[in-house]
Amino acid sequence: MSEAELAELVLTKLKEAGFVVTDEGKLRPSVLGKESLRRVHRPALQLEIANRQDWLRQYLPKYLTFFADGDEIIPERIDPVLVEVTKQQHHDLFRIARLLWSIPFSKGYGRRSRFLIIDKANDKLIGLLALQSPPLSFPARDRLFCYPPSKKTEMVNQTMDIQTLGAVPPYNRLLGGKLVALAAASNEVRQAYWHKYLGRVTEIEQRILKPHLVALTTTSAFGRSSLYNRLSYKGILIAKSIGYTEGYGAFHLAELYPLFRGFLENQGISTRGGFGSGPRRKWQIIVKALRRLGLSDQLLYHGVKREVFLFRLVDNLEAYMEGRDTEPIYRNLPFSELVAWWRERWLLPRAGRVDGWRAWRKEEIKNILLMKQNKATE
Repeated sequence: MSEAELAELVLTKLKEAGFVVTDEGKLRPSVLGKESLRRVHRPALQLEIANRQDWLRQYLPKYLTFFADGDEIIPERIDPVLVEVTKQQHHDLFRIARLLWSIPFSKGYGRRSRFLIIDKANDKLIGLLALQSPPLSFPARDRLFCYPPSKKTEMVNQTMDIQTLGAVPPYNRLLGGKLVALAAASNEVRQAYWHKYLGRVTEIEQRILKPHLVALTTTSAFGRSSLYNRLSYKGILIAKSIGYTEGYGAFHLAELYPLFRGFLENQGISTRGGFGSGPRRKWQIIVKALRRLGLSDQLLYHGVKREVFLFRLVDNLEAYMEGRDTEPIYRNLPFSELVAWWRERWLLPRAGRVDGWRAWRKEEIKNILLMKQNKATE
């Protein structure tokens, strides 16, 4: 593909996604609803699924049994258990389930922890939780704290960013996402983090970070969040809205990222990863490609302001992050008690109001993830 053709393709894809490109080659921020945003993500998601077809055809039959049919669920008997992803079977199940999301999957970067929530009553998957290293610069979070001099990195590295959180069908229709969000704040998640990173030496700076996990941050997938708003436990606010992102990012160009890399490589510009190859690296590659194509890097201003949430895991968060307290005072939120709260507050009332979840069949996952093969290759 020529340089001119790639530049034209960029503008065409943006217009197809519902964005307005001005005569100056900049984006006019659009008012996009949730369905429109899902449509923007869909090409990159379908590309991801297409690239995994061989693997899915081999492993999906094996793991499909871990997903529930609607009639295999008895709401009163749902018995969630939190499982840290450590075995290959866990990784494979997580990988398949994550492809059911409306936005593309990223393996994450830096420190990472993943969890499955399993219904012990029937051994079926309820939902997923994945944490990763937080961005060092995050205005909505950084406005909350006056970090001690030269200690911002140390303090921020005692937090994590929620990369994936949600429930799979049909548990999602029973507000299983609320359960996963509560689980993120549980004692068990921060204790798993402690055991994983106690004494761990960082790869870049070769130093040992404190294994405290004092807070989580996340952004809603599609503007304002219905999942995190009003999420509380016995009067304790679990997720607090702390503002909105600034509307910059690359999600609307994700489908074109492989083409950007190929374009730069053909010009002798390396796009290989390594340290610092997380989202910042991807951003840098896209900016460099846009500029070399004669396009404005203001195309990264999509105008979609995502709501930002903070999960406090300690009661003295401000004092600790600002160095006024030397030790965190952890909240006591056992997973078992969070489950009991979710069951009475959300699960049972929801199950009594709606019944569409009963008709769900796990075979539908095949229709979502397995693409029809060309007869010539069958």
